[in-house]
Amino acid sequence: MKLNKVHHIAVICSDYGRSKAFYVDVLGLTVLNEIYRGERDSYKLDLALDGDYILELFSFPEPPARASYPEAAGLRHLAFEVDDVVAAVQELAESGVAAEPIRIDPVTGKRFTFLADPDGLPIELYGR
Repeated sequence: MKLNKVHHIAVICSDYGRSKAFYVDVLGLTVLNEIYRGERDSYKLDLALDGDYILELFSFPEPPARASYPEAAGLRHLAFEVDDVVAAVQELAESGVAAEPIRIDPVTGKRFTFLADPDGLPIELYGR
């Protein structure tokens, strides 16, 4: 078997409107498709980055909280590459989103930082 690429990542949110605004308005992902599944009282939002389908955002009634601190087994974080970490952090701050202090990767020498989505899912921004 040969894997070609990551097809998409699925994220379950506790407040659909708030998370949709974060991923679309703050991070700049593009809506490909949005459906409401009445039988599940659930939204499914397909999001793209530069035209590539990368993220599914789901809502479900009363999802359990994600164990994050201390770190739990499972998905650690989502990581996005940016051209300029400093500029990205400034732009996020203008949208009211705080990021951790910028660090330097000791292996690559590149800048990176972490922020959190509305449900606390860690998101890394990594410099090109």
